[in-house]
Amino acid sequence: MTPVALVRLRGQACGQPAHPSPATWQHGGVTAATHSPLFPQAPDSADAVLDGLDPEQREVATALHGPVCVLAGAGTGKTRAITHRIAYGVRAGILQPSSVLAVTFTNRAAGEMRGRLRQLGAAGVQARTFHSAALRQLQYFWPKAIGGAMPRLVDRKVQLVADAAAACRIRLDRGELRDTTGEIEWAKVTQTVPADYGPAAAKAGREAPRDPAEIAQLYAAYEDLKRERGVIDFEDVLLLTVAILQDRHDIAEQVRSQYQHFVVDEYQDVSPLQQRLLELWLGERDNLCVVGDASQTIYSFTGATPDHLLDFRIRHPGATVVKLVRDYRSTPQVVHLANGLLAQARGRAADHRLELISQREPGPEPVYTEYTDEPAEAEGAARRVRELLDSGIPAAEIAVLFRTNSQSETYEQALADAGIPYQLRGAERFFDRPEVRKAGIALRGAARFGGNDSLLDGAVDLPSQVRAVLSGEGWTPEPPAGSGAVRERWESLAALVNLAHDFAAAKPGATLGDLVAELDERANAQHAPTVQGVTLASLHSAKGLEWDVVFLVGVAEGMIPITYARTDEQIEEERRLLYVGVTRAREHLHVSWSLARSPGGRPNRRPSRFLDGLRPGSTGAAGRTAAGGAGGVERGHTSRPGVAAPRRTQRTVARCRVCGRTITDPGEMKLMRCDDCPSDMDEGLYERLREWRAEQARRSGQPAFCVFTDRTLMAIAETGPDDERDLARIPGVGMRKLTRYGADVLAICAGREPGGEEDED
Repeated sequence: MTPVALVRLRGQACGQPAHPSPATWQHGGVTAATHSPLFPQAPDSADAVLDGLDPEQREVATALHGPVCVLAGAGTGKTRAITHRIAYGVRAGILQPSSVLAVTFTNRAAGEMRGRLRQLGAAGVQARTFHSAALRQLQYFWPKAIGGAMPRLVDRKVQLVADAAAACRIRLDRGELRDTTGEIEWAKVTQTVPADYGPAAAKAGREAPRDPAEIAQLYAAYEDLKRERGVIDFEDVLLLTVAILQDRHDIAEQVRSQYQHFVVDEYQDVSPLQQRLLELWLGERDNLCVVGDASQTIYSFTGATPDHLLDFRIRHPGATVVKLVRDYRSTPQVVHLANGLLAQARGRAADHRLELISQREPGPEPVYTEYTDEPAEAEGAARRVRELLDSGIPAAEIAVLFRTNSQSETYEQALADAGIPYQLRGAERFFDRPEVRKAGIALRGAARFGGNDSLLDGAVDLPSQVRAVLSGEGWTPEPPAGSGAVRERWESLAALVNLAHDFAAAKPGATLGDLVAELDERANAQHAPTVQGVTLASLHSAKGLEWDVVFLVGVAEGMIPITYARTDEQIEEERRLLYVGVTRAREHLHVSWSLARSPGGRPNRRPSRFLDGLRPGSTGAAGRTAAGGAGGVERGHTSRPGVAAPRRTQRTVARCRVCGRTITDPGEMKLMRCDDCPSDMDEGLYERLREWRAEQARRSGQPAFCVFTDRTLMAIAETGPDDERDLARIPGVGMRKLTRYGADVLAICAGREPGGEEDED
């Protein structure tokens, strides 16, 4: 099948500016962490921590007291904003590092946060996952609260669930075993006991893998089995910590005296159990900053809910709300597709979506490709990856993303056949790999006894010393042929060699001992260097990552949305999952699907409904204007009898629809274009609107601009709205004027005579 659209790839490596840019936030100085220097110097003062932040990010960084809610769209620099917030507070002497607890959802994200804080001169701040923070507290307080040794923590509960099923004489196949384990995890994080599982699952609209009564029986047997064996699971870590903090006020106060300021990243993914733990950590205080985006809620099947994020202002009326919508990651073309996906969304999360505004230079349009079958789709992706590699784009800047892990094998084979190195996302952590651990031991030994190590004879600088040491561990100047385990080990060692080059360039005169110390710091923070290889990952595991080039594969009905997504809520979560995939791309985005599963199969598939109206040649329903789309700041207030609440203020961010430049002038914002950009206004329509306005002003006895200003009439004449929805989107047309004048204006735009009837105020 011939591709629907093709683009010419530029030789410039993705993500690298074509020319230097001024170091200001208006001109691209604010970027994602991926593009920041590898070993930056720590800022020399608290104020220097704020350098390079845009106005909204600076609001986040300086809002150090009271509840703060940051609504941050994809690619808007949320991690940058909150790490600079913590660092600014520490460097200004407002926050004590040991009194801050920052929590997130993955070890990788926590490690990245610790690494950034260290680079900003704010070492000592605790950045952990919910489970890691709770486990440390549980281990410390168990002897005092419970007594004796703490039960052993089991890494995987699947075997325990299998044993519980055997005890109940219930046969589970592999899929049912996995799904039943997931149901038990969901029940525990939503604080549902076995006896209440059936009604709770029905209320939540969950489709149990077996009869709910059987799941409840298995759940109860699983809990009994854990008690008999003296073990606990990861959910128990949270449940037991919550129980101790609820029952032992002295322990709760001890924790609260230690941690006085809390930051929660990815707040849209908080479960009811995690929210309860957070409330117990806080007590009666409100020094809390939460960051999230309801449009990236993709883990509701695990018990995550965006309600805590969306209801934050209700629970904390005095909260400051900052909206980040400036997208520094993706080109306007990628952002346009992402906004288009959400514009068709429905539901509560969609009502609070953020409309992103790209801050990057224009790039290529997304490429949409249809294939005959899945192997052809995988081979097509591999061919394009090879072209990208030949054009100079590093393999580590390319990702292939799919809906389910079962799709991975086809793409692994296609890349291997093409001789393209790849890495599977979700595999063993970098510093836990055997070859990396052995390399660390060898480097440490060489640093200690370097003068007597013949390997270092002739090695004149740090990079050559590292190359010499790692050559004894299997590193070679040229990569081994093919793929597989040998190539993966080489890639790990090559990442250490590249890190040594970067470290020496950033710190001239650094020794092998200095590099070993840096590796130790990185291992503690799980701040891994880049491994060269195309990333293969599921959409769920790609959350929080980004690449110059992204291939979204298998974007067909039955795969996304997945077949078992039937309710409106499930369908909308699938849409958000695709949105997350789209927003992983910085510059090049390839979207593909196949008509059949295997060669010669029935071509009965069709592209995902989510692409309707967005891909070339398709039609679909028009989207809606984002309810909370504009960036800016809303100051909180505490209501008091007889005192009027202050008006909320917003900084409006807009871009010219012709040239794309950021505009702030109110008149230009009304037209959504710069004054000196060409106008496509219908002059005849503009004159008819002016005549109608003059008659309305005469009848009402008020100045003409009170009906509509000249700018608003120009915007109407340029837009030519077809219905009330289109008309309402034009700045200057509020609900009152839409009700009063809408019918007349739409009639004039359609070439008809207005009704002529005047409504009363």
